[in-house]
Amino acid sequence: MTDFKKINLPTVKHIIAVASGKGGVGKSTVAANLALAFAQDGYKTALVDADLFGPSIPTMFGTTESKIFQNQIDGKDYLMPIERFGVKLMSAGFLVKPNNAIIWRGPMAANALMQLFTDTYWDEIDYMVVDLPPGTSDIPLTLCQQIDFSGVIIVTTPQQMSLADVRKAISLFVSLNLKEKILGIVENMSWFTPMEHPEEKYYLFGKGGGELLAKEYETNLLAQIPLVNGMSDASDKGSFYNYQQSKMVQDIYRELLKKILTMQ
Repeated sequence: MTDFKKINLPTVKHIIAVASGKGGVGKSTVAANLALAFAQDGYKTALVDADLFGPSIPTMFGTTESKIFQNQIDGKDYLMPIERFGVKLMSAGFLVKPNNAIIWRGPMAANALMQLFTDTYWDEIDYMVVDLPPGTSDIPLTLCQQIDFSGVIIVTTPQQMSLADVRKAISLFVSLNLKEKILGIVENMSWFTPMEHPEEKYYLFGKGGGELLAKEYETNLLAQIPLVNGMSDASDKGSFYNYQQSKMVQDIYRELLKKILTMQ
């Protein structure tokens, strides 16, 4: 078995990765709301957008026009993270114009990504949430090899198509070379609930996929998160309106937070 040298982030206590097997399952939404829940619970929180080619965190936090600047601390030049809603943010999206593509091959992309971690001045952080890119490419592989994750949360939707891809992602994290700790499964878009009628549930994408996956891999079903009116619009506007206005969504993320804290 190959041993990989982990980078040293001495001021960061816990690093939690949020991953998925495919795009479009709401992984970034889960990562963003989880980071927000940590911050609202009083923890010093950071969120790293590790999806170099499709960064969404700047849009979700309403910081697409924010500019990263450098500051020299103890003789070294550091990137200074953007802070919003009490969360320190770092994303490749801050380094390029919103409509510009990042055209880097694998090794160059991996090296640039690692610099977001090592060349950013984090100060003291209790929990860092890392929004991984979807799939099993060299980017998530490099991160797992070089970052000491406290655990990985897998995001899926209930339908079988999503489960098939998620199984591939789990196989990456639990491989003999990596052996990452899977904290559990978050099933997103579990059902649709009108905000005005929270008792109603409409299973648009099937039912029970997250529970099936958790049993299959003998892990935890950490949360089932419904679709709520305004979620997509809120993410696009960077307002987190649905989180702030929906007690149901808030309660789900608070329970998810409690479960994660008991595993650390």
